[in-house]
Amino acid sequence: MAFGSFDRDGGAPMAEINTTPLVDVMLVLLVVFIITAPLLTNSVTLDLPQAAASQHEDKPEQIRLAIDAAGQVFWNDQPAPREQLAARFAEAARRNPQVELHLRADKSVRYELVATTLASAQQGGIQKIGFVTEAP
Repeated sequence: MAFGSFDRDGGAPMAEINTTPLVDVMLVLLVVFIITAPLLTNSVTLDLPQAAASQHEDKPEQIRLAIDAAGQVFWNDQPAPREQLAARFAEAARRNPQVELHLRADKSVRYELVATTLASAQQGGIQKIGFVTEAP
């Protein structure tokens, strides 16, 4: 004694996907997001105290080394003998390992002078070397 059934083919499995529960869940999520979205954008207004403090900028020490057209060397705008450069580089690197060398050289300076200065800086322990140029 068989009661009525929804099977059309007698006992074959149903091959269609029932999307009604999926649509129901998506509509519920949509309603939840519509309700909660305005709450996330509101902010609390506070009257914060004002403080005047200077910003602490921890800049590494810089060595400004310039070589003029005559081959004269200037250490931080002060004349320096070429023979003392290696010792001064070593002393600066010993005091601050992150010291930076900013090298400016006249365009007519021989490359040999610049190369020996760079080698002396590297042997003295200077790791950061930059070339300073001027825009035309």
